[in-house]
Amino acid sequence: MPNAHLAASLQTLRVATYNIHKGVQGLGPVRRLEIHNIGHAIEQLDADLVCLQEVRKGHRKEEKYFKRWPELPQADFLAPEGYEAIYKTNAVTAHGEHGNALLSRWPVLKHQHEDMSDHRLEQRGLLHAEVQMQGRSVHVIVVHLGLIPASRIRQVTQLLAFIEREIGLDEPVVVAGDFNDWGRRVGKMMAGAGLVEWTQPRAWTYPSRLPIVQLDHVYARGLRPTSVMVPHGRIWRQMSDHLPLVAEFHFD
Repeated sequence: MPNAHLAASLQTLRVATYNIHKGVQGLGPVRRLEIHNIGHAIEQLDADLVCLQEVRKGHRKEEKYFKRWPELPQADFLAPEGYEAIYKTNAVTAHGEHGNALLSRWPVLKHQHEDMSDHRLEQRGLLHAEVQMQGRSVHVIVVHLGLIPASRIRQVTQLLAFIEREIGLDEPVVVAGDFNDWGRRVGKMMAGAGLVEWTQPRAWTYPSRLPIVQLDHVYARGLRPTSVMVPHGRIWRQMSDHLPLVAEFHFD
């Protein structure tokens, strides 16, 4: 039985996506540092790949305000033992920068970034990494799309063009992140390109205190979606304005 369980686990890819809201919740003098709780929570997800958005590389103002601000960049701080952390900057602000990150249980062969900014008010980008999982090559793309509907459509068009240009047709692809989409058009565009997700039941992720919409998704090509899960409870509600989403896929 243990050998059968191991064989099954090697056919399953567990992917989490989580917008961590830069590790801080609240506003002004009542804001609180949640990055330490997020680190413990990510370990509990036990995912092969953890795709993160709104990750701080550094922020000089917050580092002075919070006494327990980690010395490491947030991606490195959050990576469980044995995981590799990859971070790419999307936005540079007055006091620091933030972007997307990938925490991978499996070796990362290569990685790159592409700017997806659609207008000057929103700096956006995608992180692409190739991961080696038990002899298989899996491409992972982490995204955080814009707030304006027309921008998201153009960004998804750019995303699909990137996949066509950079990744072979027969190679498995996972695209995860905060799609900021309250409708179904983005999902239809992804499905039209062969990128699918688990759709029933719907996995509400936003806002975390009373989730009514799914802004966070994990799509895949070359993998079969088998389940999706959104953790709930007080601890999850307080760490970010999003809940994490955990999806499992099977290698056929």
